[in-house]
Amino acid sequence: MPALPWPYLALLSIGYGLALAYGHLAWTAVISIALLLFAGYAVRQRQTPVGQFLGHCLFAVLAVALALHWMPGFFNGRAIATQRFTEDAVRFAMYLNQDKPLIGFWLLLFCPWIVGRRPFRLSAYATALGLCLSTVMALGGALLLGMIHWAPKWPDQAWLWLLNNLLLVTLVEEALFRGYIQGGLSRRFKHLRHGDNLALLMASLVFGLVHAGAGWEWMLLSGLAGIGYGLAYRFGGLGAAIATHFGLNLLHFALFTYPMLA
Repeated sequence: MPALPWPYLALLSIGYGLALAYGHLAWTAVISIALLLFAGYAVRQRQTPVGQFLGHCLFAVLAVALALHWMPGFFNGRAIATQRFTEDAVRFAMYLNQDKPLIGFWLLLFCPWIVGRRPFRLSAYATALGLCLSTVMALGGALLLGMIHWAPKWPDQAWLWLLNNLLLVTLVEEALFRGYIQGGLSRRFKHLRHGDNLALLMASLVFGLVHAGAGWEWMLLSGLAGIGYGLAYRFGGLGAAIATHFGLNLLHFALFTYPMLA
């Protein structure tokens, strides 16, 4: 693996340091950051495989805790007040999370193999394939289930939603589910004839299951979308998976009921 990109870690530290200085973080957030750094050190060292395994286990526990906002010290401010983007939609509010993005940052810093670099042309083809497939299965499925309908819009808060969804949602989720889970399983199953396909399906299943709290419909649709994201990652790398996921979210937001019919 390439060397740890210390300049990126320094910029990340400066960013969270400024958040602390301006009162958007409490000192207790240092607990999460310190534990993540410790897990990263354990994963990067090569002397003791058991230590690497425990480092991954610690990261998995922290990832769940950060995603569910259980770790102390993070003041996730509300960026979009509760409102309806269309009259028949459920109410929506958006927060700028500072805890969940640490999952993606940790993966990019300590597991650079998740990127899965591919030639640009191949990544573009993979993105187009994944986006077409996920759009048909996920948005098409939502239309058939009566969860959304055609509702073109571009509200005043759209640009803020755009940046948040790309940098703090899509990048983090794809780094975790496609890069870490699917990529990691592919490495483990490389001796199997259809190991890559099995890794893709398992990662998509996990991605669907984490949406179970929103109902079986979202769990099913998320799992189907995950297949499209997984194909984009397999043939185009992490960038293609992020572009596919973000493209689907953008189509949903701009052209259909968001997040769903009331």
